Amino acid sequence: MTVTSERSADGQTLTLYIEGRFDFNSHQAFRTAYEDYPQSLNYVVDLRSTHYLDSSALGMLLLLRDHAGGDKALVRLVNCTPDVLKILAISNFSKLFELSIPSAASPEKTVHSDR
Repeated sequence: MTVTSERSADGQTLTLYIEGRFDFNSHQAFRTAYEDYPQSLNYVVDLRSTHYLDSSALGMLLLLRDHAGGDKALVRLVNCTPDVLKILAISNFSKLFELSIPSAASPEKTVHSDR
């Protein structure tokens, strides 16, 4: 499992890239990837290389959302694989996050958003 982060050229967005299993073993690396950045940023979590996530990963995403401003935050979970999207949908994360999958027609297609 690898977690990396990248700030956009305009400095307004922080993208976190999760590779492999996103589970309890990822906790420290995930938190370290965003904790020193301000709440005012837009946060994106790219899950294109994530093949598995468990309940602790869901909790970590909620902690990121809290860090980003809670109910006022817009945290995007992008490039969700079908398996990951299924777990997020079952967990009703579409009510808390903007979820999208890659599409052949466009790089990203939003499929769920109750915000």
